[in-house]
Amino acid sequence: MPPSQITTAGKPDRAERARGWRTIRQVAPYLWPPGQTWVKRRVVIALVALVAAKLISVSTPFLYKAAVDSLAGEARDEGWLLALGAVSLTIAYGMARLMTVAFGELRDAVFVRVGQRALRQLALETFEHIHRLSMRYHITRKTGGLSRIIERGVKGVDFLLRFMLFSVGPLILELTLVAILFAVLFDWRYAAIVVVTIWAYVTFTFKITEWRVSIRRRMNEADTAANQKAIDSLLNFETVKYFGAERREAARYDASMEGYEKMAVKTGQSLAALNAGQSLIITAGLVAVMVMAALGVQQGKLTVGDFVMVQAYMIQITMPLGFLGTVYREIRQALVDMGEMFDLLHQPAEITDKPGANVLKVQGGALRFDQVKFAYDPARPILKGISLEVPAGQTVALVGPSGSGKSTIGRLLFRFYDVTGGAITIDGQDLRDVTQQSLHDAIGVVPQDTVLFNDTIRYNIAYGRADATEAEIVAAARAAKIHDFVLSLPEGYDTAVGERGLKLSGGEKQRVGIARTLLKNPPILLLDEATSALDTQTERDIQDSLKAMGRGRTVITIAHRLSTIADADRIVVLEKGEVVEEGRHEELLSRGGRYAAMWARQSAEEDEAPEAAE
Repeated sequence: MPPSQITTAGKPDRAERARGWRTIRQVAPYLWPPGQTWVKRRVVIALVALVAAKLISVSTPFLYKAAVDSLAGEARDEGWLLALGAVSLTIAYGMARLMTVAFGELRDAVFVRVGQRALRQLALETFEHIHRLSMRYHITRKTGGLSRIIERGVKGVDFLLRFMLFSVGPLILELTLVAILFAVLFDWRYAAIVVVTIWAYVTFTFKITEWRVSIRRRMNEADTAANQKAIDSLLNFETVKYFGAERREAARYDASMEGYEKMAVKTGQSLAALNAGQSLIITAGLVAVMVMAALGVQQGKLTVGDFVMVQAYMIQITMPLGFLGTVYREIRQALVDMGEMFDLLHQPAEITDKPGANVLKVQGGALRFDQVKFAYDPARPILKGISLEVPAGQTVALVGPSGSGKSTIGRLLFRFYDVTGGAITIDGQDLRDVTQQSLHDAIGVVPQDTVLFNDTIRYNIAYGRADATEAEIVAAARAAKIHDFVLSLPEGYDTAVGERGLKLSGGEKQRVGIARTLLKNPPILLLDEATSALDTQTERDIQDSLKAMGRGRTVITIAHRLSTIADADRIVVLEKGEVVEEGRHEELLSRGGRYAAMWARQSAEEDEAPEAAE
């Protein structure tokens, strides 16, 4: 939430309050989930332990008073307690304090599973939702900032449940009981001083804490910005090195950390102001009550034990009040952090399955693009009514200059986006009428740059099919012509590939990508410039693997180097989002059109390359 949503008075505005209540309403069901009897049982036991702890805590000063009166030789209405003797009363006082702690620990032990279950469920729900969000959303978000929002939000769940249930509620209960006891046992003026002290303390704490929350929010924003820059820089480690930009990156990171430092200093200073004000209010209330009690003892209306009991009660309520500012601030911050995460959960998925969507049934894998139109931005159309047919089992190549719409066709086929006009069908089934899961299962993709998980080669190949056996993994590696290379490594298939697969060469990564796509065994294959980032020799080696993989499958190959697609069943030339030519390689060359010009230009460049090397 940007700072503009905090009023000058330091109070949260109406929109933020509504957001906070929305967050509480969404978290509350985790305390009492339908059908989860064990969760409800644990909550009830925790609440019983909580009430027992507070009742014993409130009665403890009576034992303290009785022990003092016994030692002082003074007896009042509670003479039956004095009969126990000072030593016994002291032991009973110690046991009462111990029981208060024991019930509090029992409460925490019973409730911890409820909080962790809620944290786990919400984390899973958020993770799954992020994967449901569209490509458009992910390419506009920064991964570092997104991960930080999730991290803070998930941690806030357990905190919010625990402190709302076990800090605010018990504090109110204890303060109410103490105020009632003061009014009944002593004088209404004692209760009035306690109530006024608590009111002044709470009012001061909430006002200062709201101011501190606005500072904390800006500190979080600076923290997120610094984290984004750090992750972005580390992910682009090689680029930073290529351009000798270490100092530049450090300066960018330090600039973000400077903003964080300023807000952190303000946070520390505001905390000092909060603590000083709280101490002043509490001390004033404590002294006022103690003075009244001292006068009562001097006048013979109260015993020394009463004086000690009043002091014990005031100190007893001072301790939880001392945490009130921290608890309130953390609850407010948890609401802010969780509000950001719930905003994420309320982010609608752009691409969704229709109600009652059917499972895609691939009989041959025939593809059809019927007057397909698409634009990432309505003001700039990318595809302008493309019609294209790919018969089952055939290979169709898409070529053309950058920006002609080649890769966009691949994204639409995988349904990262929906067409804005026309339709795409597989065996006559519109992609918008089938489930995304079945569509994704039917299509295998080998991109220009295969990105691997930071795990073993075995894991990355097996990612193509989770239930694959070791023999199937090896067979896929053999088909991709990477098995011998893997065996040459000291750890074989257990070799870690590093972040994004950077421990492997470009050709090795591509072969791992081919192996996992082979293991997936899809009827439709999309090769999105799968070899354009490789050297000529590696490209030729991998082309053999790609051709073998395409046999018996419907293949759309997006290519930059025309030599790699010369034997395609049909070549489609795109320009500015339209089909300008199509046919076989020889046919297009004989026409002397766009394709022939592209071929001639690339052939000349390839002829010049060896000469330049000499």
